[in-house]
Amino acid sequence: MVVIVRGSIPATDLALAHVLRSDLPIEVNVERIVQSGKESVMPLVWFHGVDKDRLETLLAEDDSVDSVTLLADLGDEFLYRMEWVDKIQFLLSMLTDSKATVMNAYGRGDQWNLRVMYPDRELFSQNVDFSKAADLSFEVHSIRELDEEPVGRYGLTQNQYDTLIRAVETGYFEIPRETSLEDLADEFDVSHQALSERLRRGMKSLLEDTLVIGHIEDE
Repeated sequence: MVVIVRGSIPATDLALAHVLRSDLPIEVNVERIVQSGKESVMPLVWFHGVDKDRLETLLAEDDSVDSVTLLADLGDEFLYRMEWVDKIQFLLSMLTDSKATVMNAYGRGDQWNLRVMYPDRELFSQNVDFSKAADLSFEVHSIRELDEEPVGRYGLTQNQYDTLIRAVETGYFEIPRETSLEDLADEFDVSHQALSERLRRGMKSLLEDTLVIGHIEDE
Protein backbone atom coordinates (compact mmCIF):
# COMPACT_ATOMS: atom_id res chain seq x y z
CA MET A 1 0.00 0.00 0.00
CA VAL A 2 1.44 3.36 -1.08
CA VAL A 3 2.26 5.75 1.77
CA ILE A 4 2.57 9.54 1.56
CA VAL A 5 4.50 11.09 4.43
CA ARG A 6 4.84 14.73 5.41
CA GLY A 7 7.68 15.60 7.71
CA SER A 8 10.49 18.01 8.45
CA ILE A 9 14.24 17.86 8.88
CA PRO A 10 16.69 20.58 10.01
CA ALA A 11 18.46 22.34 7.16
CA THR A 12 21.76 21.44 8.80
CA ASP A 13 20.91 17.76 8.27
CA LEU A 14 20.10 18.14 4.60
CA ALA A 15 21.24 20.95 2.28
CA LEU A 16 21.41 24.72 1.76
CA ALA A 17 21.63 25.45 5.49
CA HIS A 18 23.91 28.43 4.88
CA VAL A 19 21.44 29.93 2.38
CA LEU A 20 18.33 29.26 4.46
CA ARG A 21 19.81 30.50 7.73
CA SER A 22 20.86 33.87 6.33
CA ASP A 23 19.21 37.05 7.60
CA LEU A 24 17.01 37.21 4.47
CA PRO A 25 13.42 35.89 4.13
CA ILE A 26 14.46 33.24 1.60
CA GLU A 27 12.00 30.55 0.57
CA VAL A 28 13.11 27.51 -1.40
CA ASN A 29 10.95 25.12 -3.40
CA VAL A 30 12.47 22.04 -4.96
CA GLU A 31 10.75 21.16 -8.22
CA ARG A 32 12.50 17.84 -8.79
CA ILE A 33 15.27 15.73 -7.27
CA VAL A 34 17.19 13.09 -9.20
CA GLN A 35 20.17 11.05 -8.14
CA SER A 36 23.29 12.14 -10.04
CA GLY A 37 25.85 9.84 -8.44
CA LYS A 38 26.65 7.71 -5.42
CA GLU A 39 27.35 10.81 -3.31
CA SER A 40 25.21 13.51 -4.88
CA VAL A 41 21.74 14.45 -6.06
CA MET A 42 20.75 17.03 -8.64
CA PRO A 43 17.67 19.11 -7.76
CA LEU A 44 15.91 21.87 -9.66
CA VAL A 45 15.40 24.61 -7.07
CA TRP A 46 13.28 27.78 -7.01
CA PHE A 47 14.43 30.64 -4.75
CA HIS A 48 12.28 33.56 -3.61
CA GLY A 49 12.90 36.47 -1.22
CA VAL A 50 16.44 37.41 -2.25
CA ASP A 51 18.09 39.26 -5.15
CA LYS A 52 20.15 37.21 -7.59
CA ASP A 53 23.58 38.64 -6.75
CA ARG A 54 23.14 38.06 -3.01
CA LEU A 55 21.73 34.59 -3.64
CA GLU A 56 24.66 33.55 -5.82
CA THR A 57 27.08 34.79 -3.16
CA LEU A 58 25.31 32.65 -0.56
CA LEU A 59 25.29 29.64 -2.88
CA ALA A 60 29.02 30.01 -3.51
CA GLU A 61 29.59 30.01 0.27
CA ASP A 62 27.38 26.95 0.91
CA ASP A 63 29.45 23.77 1.25
CA SER A 64 26.47 21.54 0.42
CA VAL A 65 26.16 22.94 -3.12
CA ASP A 66 28.16 22.43 -6.29
CA SER A 67 27.76 22.95 -10.06
CA VAL A 68 25.18 25.73 -9.79
CA THR A 69 23.48 26.78 -13.06
CA LEU A 70 20.82 29.47 -13.47
CA LEU A 71 17.93 28.19 -15.60
CA ALA A 72 15.32 30.94 -15.21
CA ASP A 73 15.32 34.54 -13.93
CA LEU A 74 11.81 35.90 -13.29
CA GLY A 75 13.01 39.02 -11.51
CA ASP A 76 11.83 38.06 -8.03
CA GLU A 77 12.16 34.29 -8.40
CA PHE A 78 15.03 32.20 -9.72
CA LEU A 79 15.32 28.59 -10.88
CA TYR A 80 18.68 26.83 -10.53
CA ARG A 81 20.01 23.40 -11.30
CA MET A 82 22.69 22.30 -8.85
CA GLU A 83 24.25 19.36 -7.11
CA TRP A 84 23.87 18.67 -3.42
CA VAL A 85 27.06 16.98 -2.31
CA ASP A 86 27.07 17.10 1.49
CA LYS A 87 24.79 15.64 4.19
CA ILE A 88 22.45 14.02 1.68
CA GLN A 89 22.63 10.43 2.95
CA PHE A 90 19.02 10.67 4.05
CA LEU A 91 17.90 11.73 0.57
CA LEU A 92 19.97 9.00 -1.05
CA SER A 93 18.41 6.46 1.31
CA MET A 94 14.96 7.70 0.24
CA LEU A 95 15.72 7.53 -3.46
CA THR A 96 17.64 4.27 -3.54
CA ASP A 97 17.06 1.95 -0.57
CA SER A 98 13.47 3.08 0.04
CA LYS A 99 12.54 3.63 -3.64
CA ALA A 100 10.74 6.80 -2.56
CA THR A 101 9.75 9.85 -4.57
CA VAL A 102 10.21 13.31 -3.09
CA MET A 103 6.99 15.01 -4.21
CA ASN A 104 7.65 18.37 -2.54
CA ALA A 105 10.52 19.90 -0.61
CA TYR A 106 10.09 23.38 0.87
CA GLY A 107 12.87 25.15 2.77
CA ARG A 108 12.52 28.16 5.03
CA GLY A 109 14.42 29.40 8.06
CA ASP A 110 16.23 26.49 9.63
CA GLN A 111 14.32 23.50 8.25
CA TRP A 112 13.04 21.61 5.24
CA ASN A 113 9.46 20.38 4.96
CA LEU A 114 9.10 17.28 2.81
CA ARG A 115 6.29 15.33 1.19
CA VAL A 116 7.50 11.88 0.22
CA MET A 117 5.77 8.95 -1.43
CA TYR A 118 6.91 5.44 -0.47
CA PRO A 119 5.85 2.27 -2.32
CA ASP A 120 4.83 0.73 1.01
CA ARG A 121 4.97 1.32 4.75
CA GLU A 122 7.83 -1.12 5.34
CA LEU A 123 10.15 0.89 3.09
CA PHE A 124 9.13 4.04 4.93
CA SER A 125 9.97 2.34 8.25
CA GLN A 126 13.38 1.39 6.89
CA ASN A 127 14.03 5.01 5.97
CA VAL A 128 13.03 6.12 9.49
CA ASP A 129 15.38 3.51 10.95
CA PHE A 130 18.17 4.86 8.74
CA SER A 131 17.57 8.43 9.96
CA LYS A 132 17.72 7.30 13.57
CA ALA A 133 20.90 5.30 13.00
CA ALA A 134 22.48 8.29 11.27
CA ASP A 135 21.35 10.58 14.13
CA LEU A 136 19.20 12.68 11.78
CA SER A 137 16.19 14.54 13.13
CA PHE A 138 13.46 13.62 10.66
CA GLU A 139 10.15 14.49 12.32
CA VAL A 140 7.05 12.87 10.84
CA HIS A 141 3.94 15.09 10.83
CA SER A 142 1.45 12.92 8.97
CA ILE A 143 1.16 9.56 7.24
CA ARG A 144 -1.47 8.86 4.62
CA GLU A 145 -2.02 5.39 3.18
CA LEU A 146 -3.68 5.07 -0.23
CA ASP A 147 -5.91 2.13 -1.07
CA GLU A 148 -5.18 2.70 -4.75
CA GLU A 149 -2.13 3.67 -6.77
CA PRO A 150 -1.78 7.47 -6.80
CA VAL A 151 -2.33 9.50 -9.94
CA GLY A 152 -0.08 12.44 -10.79
CA ARG A 153 2.11 14.39 -8.41
CA TYR A 154 -0.50 15.26 -5.76
CA GLY A 155 -1.18 11.83 -4.31
CA LEU A 156 -4.79 11.53 -5.43
CA THR A 157 -6.33 8.14 -6.13
CA GLN A 158 -7.72 7.51 -9.60
CA ASN A 159 -11.30 7.80 -8.31
CA GLN A 160 -10.55 11.08 -6.53
CA TYR A 161 -8.78 12.46 -9.59
CA ASP A 162 -11.58 11.50 -11.99
CA THR A 163 -14.26 12.88 -9.67
CA LEU A 164 -12.54 16.22 -9.12
CA ILE A 165 -11.86 16.65 -12.84
CA ARG A 166 -15.47 15.82 -13.71
CA ALA A 167 -16.76 18.16 -10.99
CA VAL A 168 -14.79 21.01 -12.54
CA GLU A 169 -15.87 20.12 -16.08
CA THR A 170 -19.57 20.02 -15.20
CA GLY A 171 -19.55 23.25 -13.18
CA TYR A 172 -19.95 21.80 -9.69
CA PHE A 173 -17.64 24.49 -8.28
CA GLU A 174 -19.25 27.36 -10.18
CA ILE A 175 -21.45 29.98 -8.47
CA PRO A 176 -24.24 29.12 -8.85
CA ARG A 177 -23.54 25.43 -9.32
CA GLU A 178 -24.25 24.04 -12.76
CA THR A 179 -24.55 20.45 -11.57
CA SER A 180 -25.47 18.75 -8.31
CA LEU A 181 -23.83 16.18 -6.09
CA GLU A 182 -26.68 13.80 -6.97
CA ASP A 183 -26.00 14.18 -10.70
CA LEU A 184 -22.30 13.47 -10.19
CA ALA A 185 -23.10 10.45 -8.02
CA ASP A 186 -25.41 9.09 -10.73
CA GLU A 187 -22.73 9.59 -13.36
CA PHE A 188 -20.18 7.62 -11.32
CA ASP A 189 -22.83 5.07 -10.25
CA VAL A 190 -22.15 5.54 -6.55
CA SER A 191 -24.25 6.78 -3.66
CA HIS A 192 -24.60 10.44 -2.78
CA GLN A 193 -22.65 9.79 0.45
CA ALA A 194 -19.84 7.93 -1.31
CA LEU A 195 -19.42 10.68 -3.88
CA SER A 196 -19.44 13.39 -1.19
CA GLU A 197 -16.72 11.57 0.81
CA ARG A 198 -14.63 11.06 -2.33
CA LEU A 199 -14.79 14.77 -3.16
CA ARG A 200 -13.93 15.83 0.39
CA ARG A 201 -11.02 13.41 0.69
CA GLY A 202 -9.71 14.39 -2.72
CA MET A 203 -9.89 18.11 -1.96
CA LYS A 204 -8.33 17.60 1.48
CA SER A 205 -5.44 15.64 -0.05
CA LEU A 206 -4.97 18.23 -2.77
CA LEU A 207 -4.91 21.14 -0.31
CA GLU A 208 -2.65 19.38 2.18
CA ASP A 209 -0.16 18.40 -0.47
CA THR A 210 -0.04 21.79 -2.19
CA LEU A 211 -0.77 24.57 0.31
CA VAL A 212 0.07 22.99 3.67
CA ILE A 213 3.51 21.59 2.76
CA GLY A 214 5.22 24.94 3.41
CA HIS A 215 3.47 25.55 6.71
CA ILE A 216 3.96 22.38 8.72
CA GLU A 217 5.62 24.30 11.50
CA ASP A 218 2.50 26.44 11.91
CA GLU A 219 0.13 23.51 12.55
